[in-house]
Amino acid sequence: MTFEQITTEQKQKALADLREVKELFASRGWFPGTSGNLSVRVGDFDPEQFHFAITASGKDKTVHTPEDYLFVDKEGKAVEATKLKPSAETLIHCEIYRQTGAGAIFHVHTVFNSVISEWFWDRKSVPVDGVELIKAFNIWDEEAHIDIPIVSNFANIPQIVPEVTERLQPEIPGILLRKHGIYAWGANPFEAKRHLEAFEFIFEYVYRWELLNGRK
Repeated sequence: MTFEQITTEQKQKALADLREVKELFASRGWFPGTSGNLSVRVGDFDPEQFHFAITASGKDKTVHTPEDYLFVDKEGKAVEATKLKPSAETLIHCEIYRQTGAGAIFHVHTVFNSVISEWFWDRKSVPVDGVELIKAFNIWDEEAHIDIPIVSNFANIPQIVPEVTERLQPEIPGILLRKHGIYAWGANPFEAKRHLEAFEFIFEYVYRWELLNGRK
């Protein structure tokens, strides 16, 4: 499907979804210093041709303006005339869409997700045992264990992409960048939001559990 074949209604819905989730996450303080980025895919999915709406770079996400979002293609390039620049991390969104066919990807920076990514950096994943919120990922085993992958954080974004490709786990809808933040995704914006909220709960739980057990 070319971008021209995507309907106005589909585009408007993607922008409305982004506005709604941006406002919610901003109210929780998840976008400090204009950080974070959000995207919603539009139209049919093909790993070789897809499009998505993404937050523009450097914008204050606590306010709404006509310059908050733009549409890009599978390579992260704008598909409409615009002076806006996509988030610097758009290439990570591109790769996650390509690998998963997700409908939305949300990325936020919080103290807990940043601290926990450094705490477990040596093992390259966050171990989680028996936490109820694991069920948010459709993992229903009693006392389930999961490992949330952590990848390197480079200033040069293209360097990150190969690690995302290598470490992404189909059953875990999220990946951490070291000392940076979580990318969470889902089949649609609601599912991506549910997954992100579950990850954030889990990161705080694991942090506090480590603290209680005096692990240094």
